[in-house]
Amino acid sequence: MNVQVIMRDGAPDYAVLPWAEYQALLVAAGQREAVPAQPVAQPQPQRPSFGELGRLRQAGHLSIEELARSVGISPPYLALIESGERAPDAAIRRALARALGVEGWEEDA
Repeated sequence: MNVQVIMRDGAPDYAVLPWAEYQALLVAAGQREAVPAQPVAQPQPQRPSFGELGRLRQAGHLSIEELARSVGISPPYLALIESGERAPDAAIRRALARALGVEGWEEDA
């Protein structure tokens, strides 16, 4: 049997073993029938779309000038991006993601 013992304060606290061996122990102990492991679905965080840039900026209490300055572009160019008239390049997307705390926009670039 392949068991890993986890110690806490110098004493055994937990035992970890492979799923198949755990199931075999349950069956041997008469506890229940072996059950296949079911993967636990992890909820995917909803990332905002790039079209929500203006709302995100306002939610962060940033003026268009403040955000543009932190990203390194002009306020008029940021306004064009917010309105959808211009598509930012990868470097601007990364900078906007960092400034607004948005994960995933870097991958879209």
